[in-house]
Amino acid sequence: MVSTPGPSAATSAPACVRTLVASAGAVVRSVTRSPDAAASRSWVLASAITRPRPAITRWPAPPSVNRACSSLIRWLDTSTARPSAARVPVLTIKQSIPQGASPATIAQIQADSRGQVIRAAATVVGLVGLSLAVGWLIAGRFLWPLRTITATAQDISASSLDRRVALGHRDDEFSDLGKTLDGLFGRLEASFESQRRFVANASHELRTPLAAERTLIQVTLADPDADARTLRAACEELLVLGEQQERLIEALLTLACGERGVDRWDRFDLAELAGKVIADRAGEAERRGVRVQTALGAAPATGDPSLAESMVANLVDNALRHNVTGGRAEIATRTSAGRGVISAGNTGPVVAPDEVDRLFQPFQRLGGERMGEGHGLGLAIVRAIAGAHGATLTAKARPEGGLDIEVSFPERGGA
Repeated sequence: MVSTPGPSAATSAPACVRTLVASAGAVVRSVTRSPDAAASRSWVLASAITRPRPAITRWPAPPSVNRACSSLIRWLDTSTARPSAARVPVLTIKQSIPQGASPATIAQIQADSRGQVIRAAATVVGLVGLSLAVGWLIAGRFLWPLRTITATAQDISASSLDRRVALGHRDDEFSDLGKTLDGLFGRLEASFESQRRFVANASHELRTPLAAERTLIQVTLADPDADARTLRAACEELLVLGEQQERLIEALLTLACGERGVDRWDRFDLAELAGKVIADRAGEAERRGVRVQTALGAAPATGDPSLAESMVANLVDNALRHNVTGGRAEIATRTSAGRGVISAGNTGPVVAPDEVDRLFQPFQRLGGERMGEGHGLGLAIVRAIAGAHGATLTAKARPEGGLDIEVSFPERGGA
């Protein structure tokens, strides 16, 4: 029940104003002494004025006094407020309470405020969970190719180089990485396979003369009628087999040196190297009935002269040995666009165009036969030495038979 204003209302209002003004003055005076104390006092004053009092409820002041008090409170709040860092709200839900609201209404308003806080918290938790789930799905989608690449790379070994990443028809960085690794695995597989073939062929080539020597010695020793002449013939055959082994080992060493690379770079002339090699093999050419045609022009190059001489020797040997009686061997050197060039051609047997590349592999012979002269390392040595010098090697089969091989050295060796 609200009481009607009594005579004391008029006298209480000025007293209230005087008290408010006195307190405000004390707050203003304290600003010069301590801003923090002034801020605290203004908050206490604001709380004291705005807190509902029974006296004010029973004897309300005039509207003009209320407006004056409200203006003064706002001025105090803006002028001497607490530091901003302590007043910044993280989550604020404003709810106004009507004047003269009943306790039930106030409780309902507070319950609504709590409900808003709970719903806001649930929304934040739901958004965080949704973000985590979406992030996990996106990360799994984008990292799946990387996990596939890692698992495949871990499973691949020297005995399973045929495995590939195979990411499918994707168009992104992971697909490019997978294709690069597939190409690397393919090259490694080819290298390992070539090495296995090389070891197998080298073992066979080395075992063949050893087996022949062993057989020759056993037959000679088992002959009870062997005399000095028989023993001499056996020794001569052993010498021939020993020379074959020596040539094979020397060829293998030359091939290894060619594949290792060039350690020293010197200037040399391909024409001088070719002239020396041809002169050394003049007797062999005459014995085979092969006519050697030369056109040796100046062809300066840079590299290892000993390796280059081995390359030229194998080119000439190939042209002489794989020829026909009465055939020709054509050796020429020249300079083309600043590059030293040597070419070798012959009139040997017909070579299928698809067999040309195979002949440059170690221990490969025309037709695949193992019998005959040489060990199938000559052209492999030529390719290895040319590659070590950064030279360009081209070979083409002649329709009438024979090969045309050309090696073009760069202007600056090894560059």
